[in-house]
Amino acid sequence: MIAKILICLFFGMPLIACGSVADSHCQALAQAKLTNVTITAAQLISSGTFAPPTGDPISGLPAFCRVAATLKPTPDSNIKIELWMPERDWNGRFLGTGNGGGAGKISYKELALGLQRGFATANTDMGTSPHADAVVDHPERWADFGYRSTHRMTSVSKKILASFYGKSESRSYFVGCSTGGGQALMEAQRFPADYNGIIAGAPANNRTHIHTGFLWNLKATNSTAGARLPAEKIAWITKAVVSACAGKDGGSPEDAFLTDPRECKFNPDTLPKCHANDQNDCLTGAQLAALKLIYAGPTNPKTGERIYTPIPLGSENSLAGVLQQENPAKMAAQFYPFQWALGAKFDYTKFDYDQDQDKVDRKLAPILNANNPDLSKIKKMGGKIVMFTGTADPLVPYQDALNYYDRVIDNQQSKLAHSGENARQQALTQTQDFFRYFLIPGMAHCGGGPGLHDFGQSLGLNVPTDSEHDLLTALIGWVEQGKAPDEVIATTFVDDKPAKGIEFQRPICAYPKFPNYMGGDRKAASSYRCVDHPRGEVPKPAKRYLN
Repeated sequence: MIAKILICLFFGMPLIACGSVADSHCQALAQAKLTNVTITAAQLISSGTFAPPTGDPISGLPAFCRVAATLKPTPDSNIKIELWMPERDWNGRFLGTGNGGGAGKISYKELALGLQRGFATANTDMGTSPHADAVVDHPERWADFGYRSTHRMTSVSKKILASFYGKSESRSYFVGCSTGGGQALMEAQRFPADYNGIIAGAPANNRTHIHTGFLWNLKATNSTAGARLPAEKIAWITKAVVSACAGKDGGSPEDAFLTDPRECKFNPDTLPKCHANDQNDCLTGAQLAALKLIYAGPTNPKTGERIYTPIPLGSENSLAGVLQQENPAKMAAQFYPFQWALGAKFDYTKFDYDQDQDKVDRKLAPILNANNPDLSKIKKMGGKIVMFTGTADPLVPYQDALNYYDRVIDNQQSKLAHSGENARQQALTQTQDFFRYFLIPGMAHCGGGPGLHDFGQSLGLNVPTDSEHDLLTALIGWVEQGKAPDEVIATTFVDDKPAKGIEFQRPICAYPKFPNYMGGDRKAASSYRCVDHPRGEVPKPAKRYLN
């Protein structure tokens, strides 16, 4: 059997046709010769439960060929990837999946979800194993994290699956959120031929400035004694914001979240001030000053230029919101870009938003940030992009993604021979021909939060995998049948458990449209209609901070 497989490899024959034992087909991939690639595992995993090298066992898996490899595009690189390929019922498509935070490990959950949907699915640790703090003084590994690892994962995986199945994939898709969303936009900008369809969720594409936002909030609440906000006050602040604005931004007046926070003109000075023995439902002077800084967002103190956007109104109490961002111990994991650029002994209390920010940007922005609004290459190739962010996301605020999308529209408009309102509308139409953006009312970072939670952003296993409810299926329909998604029904399940039933639904809409409440049952999707809202109108970083 082994001799027959080696003959197949020599003559370039498909492994799947080289013998009757699937395990042998998979094991033979260990002999594949790929430049700067070491195959570290090639094994057939039987259906049922698989215990990955890290994390909990994963159940409900079909039989698959698991290939693990280490890629070294440079001598200092150490990129880990895994590719999981269904033994049977492959849907013919390749799916690249994203990571989170500073990466440093394979995301096995993403591999499993893609596999369960019939994709040959890949993931990478982005070259930062065992964690991002470990690659200080390794600039090639910063570049691996920024752009190289995802591209190399993609190209190597496609070669391996072609050997295993005896044919190339029919289409390629990428799905990622947070860091994964940044990977998605980096692929669209730098390697437009890699994927036919891309989903970029809550994209951390403005990487060096997102982390400056974290530092700003941390310093705002820790530089003055008594400035930190306890959990109950943060919840009270969000309740006050929502009470002042719900129903005035397109959503239902009974919502516990905001549909379009841009329509909320909340003034923190209207919150009660604490006196003498007051404890709750009020703010001390130090707390109010900190809250105002958080709402203002980071600026350069020397020039007054905006560096990054603030957290959205209504996101204060979301997971990863103010309570986390004011805690030095919890936010230390977000210091890695500053350690890379400024040294392992980086002290956040001494960070200078003028000179230190410039040092960080000079070293890291060219390799970590995916801010280029010129997507003409992927458009020309017929590629499609769907981007989404939650309006209650305090970690990667929706304003940055919205500003990026508007800059893509502006880039399209700059190519037109005429100007004016007609040109503006034409540029929007041209952008929507290949790139659509959905804002998710009340969703926190990639999911959860007080609003909508599920629309297939987690590869659709909690919702029907049809184009009406599942974003990936809608993207596939756009790429393969030309049906562009105007809206998708998003769902929030009771206690986030589908078995308990639906708590409420409503459509999410392609920007600049939002789901406006038209009356009736606020929990029913039929009570909402996608309506145009104004474009833009978010805090925008200065041009120097969009590099």
